[in-house]
Amino acid sequence: MRDYRALRCRLLTRRNAARVGAASLIRALFASALLLAAARLPAHGQEAAAEKQAMERELVIEGQGCVGHYHIFGYSWWSELYTGGIEYDRNTWGSFLKAQMDWSMEAMPVAILVQPTKTDVFGDPESKTKFANPGVGIYPIGLRMKWRADKAWQPYFVIKGGLLVFSHKALSSDAAYQNFSLITGIGMQRRLTKRLDMRMGFEDIHFSDAFVVPANPGLDVMAYNGGIVYRLGK
Repeated sequence: MRDYRALRCRLLTRRNAARVGAASLIRALFASALLLAAARLPAHGQEAAAEKQAMERELVIEGQGCVGHYHIFGYSWWSELYTGGIEYDRNTWGSFLKAQMDWSMEAMPVAILVQPTKTDVFGDPESKTKFANPGVGIYPIGLRMKWRADKAWQPYFVIKGGLLVFSHKALSSDAAYQNFSLITGIGMQRRLTKRLDMRMGFEDIHFSDAFVVPANPGLDVMAYNGGIVYRLGK
């Protein structure tokens, strides 16, 4: 009975911590929404530039790989995530803070989660072996800010929200198949030819099931990012 009460106390404590993390995530998304709203109101002197840049589109074939973990919203850090996707960026909101404001979305047909074979309810490993848990992802809501869009070197910031779905329960046998996910990244895009660019960057990938089931380990992944950019034009 004492072990059961101790386990229940740990679960409630971590659930409360996850709720605090979820609240922080909601605040971050709300701040992004405010940023988008501000981008809809460019200064008078920027109207011509915004009109000129409108409708510019890019297609990015990219991949991400895990280089480490840290605790922001997630509890677990014994798994690695490797992904491959196609990102679409469109200059929907003109410019803001001298950056091109793009709507960004990504379809992720490849998502490989390497996780422990056996875990407890919190995602703590109970074996030294791991297995590959394949999945897919979709990130329909996002914002990319790209500076120096007409130059050879173009710094960017991107944030995308969506879902990851795996073929096995992610991170714990008591967790869920589907997970809510947030990607935040920075990097540099380099012009190669009239139509092609290359980009490299660093991303934080978070996913968790938001307590749609009692267990919610969650994972925060530090990832490198690289891709080939094809400019579709206006």
